[in-house]
Amino acid sequence: MKPPPFAYAAPATLEEAVGLLTEHAEAEPRVLAGGQSLIPLMNFRLAKPGYLVDLRNVAGLSGIRREGDVLVIGAMTKMAEVERSPEVAVAAPLVTEAVGLVAHVPVRNSGTVGGSLAHADPAAELPAVALALEATLIARGPGGEREIPAADFFVDYLTTSLEPDEILTAVRVPKLGAGWGYRYEKFHRTAQAWATVGVAALVRRSNGSVAEARIGLTNMGPTPLRATAAESAAAGAQASRDALRAAAASADEGTNPPGDLHGAPDYRRHLARVLTGRALAAAAGA
Repeated sequence: MKPPPFAYAAPATLEEAVGLLTEHAEAEPRVLAGGQSLIPLMNFRLAKPGYLVDLRNVAGLSGIRREGDVLVIGAMTKMAEVERSPEVAVAAPLVTEAVGLVAHVPVRNSGTVGGSLAHADPAAELPAVALALEATLIARGPGGEREIPAADFFVDYLTTSLEPDEILTAVRVPKLGAGWGYRYEKFHRTAQAWATVGVAALVRRSNGSVAEARIGLTNMGPTPLRATAAESAAAGAQASRDALRAAAASADEGTNPPGDLHGAPDYRRHLARVLTGRALAAAAGA
């Protein structure tokens, strides 16, 4: 398969890239980052942008740095760089763990953090992780820069709150304090496949109990989701396998998982409960 015809530009600055999105709005332009999600969609004619704005020559969109207690990851940072980063491993180890489960090495060598988040596939690892970490996404448009909480970023299937002329430039992840544990659990039928269900869990322990839990769900609806009922059930529970397994029984509450060749909705709901119990227990050190 080949994509439909399109025009192409590789601007050198972020301002130029935003300007091109505005100038060619009638062509339904798309931003090209690593290309690991957009190009396959174009080849299958599921996406038909008339204009591509390639960000590879735009300086300042990649890199990993600390700003006080916040980890900042540039949108054009390759997943492989994140996977290998000691800075990320210390400040946001859940990101390191989840990125290591994304597809395979060639994909992580080309795919970008911002590309995955802006693509907003509910089966991808990073969107659910961003929710659990309560990350903030930074966008730049004609009106300047704005911050978008992860909770407000994913609005529908493959749809975000980015405006058509906005570009995702960075992700800000708050560094968790002492007492937090983490785990990303993923069930997939074949190696390197999309998750049938994935769970990103964070647990803060205090005096043998769970003081706070955060749970992001992968592929349990048209967007990544927070398992708020399970989070509430876990908070205050003993940090034991049995107690956390009981809290995980409500992990599928409020979800709307898809049904396909990889699993029926009820099967995914079962997986969400089982994987959430495992992830919570591992995150709590139980």
